[in-house]
Amino acid sequence: QLQLVESGGGLVQPGGSLRLSCTVLGFTLDYYAIAWFRQAPGKEREGVACISAGGDTTITDVDSVKDRFTISRDRAKTTVTLQMNFLAPEDTAVYYCAADETSHRSTCTLHAKPYNLWGKGTQVTVSS
Repeated sequence: QLQLVESGGGLVQPGGSLRLSCTVLGFTLDYYAIAWFRQAPGKEREGVACISAGGDTTITDVDSVKDRFTISRDRAKTTVTLQMNFLAPEDTAVYYCAADETSHRSTCTLHAKPYNLWGKGTQVTVSS
């Protein structure tokens, strides 16, 4: 059974950092782009970072997270990490990772439509 499992969420003070992990079960990332999305209460889901199946393309230039969030993948191709620095209260949300097997090997997108496998999410709360 193919699954995505997020971990690493929690409570952090403004200005702090968190590292979220997305572990894939039942497959490897050779043919899947991975993206991180977040959804805060009362707000639309927002894509914040993605990495291509080939691992050679990343996108993190969304204005809301630019220069603060970094996405990477381990050499075993089973875990994608979202490093979040200089966190602010507006980063509070449930963070989800999602997998897309339809995109070209060297591309990824922050639009949710192509992603057909989703994790259950992990809560990130930024508060003093």
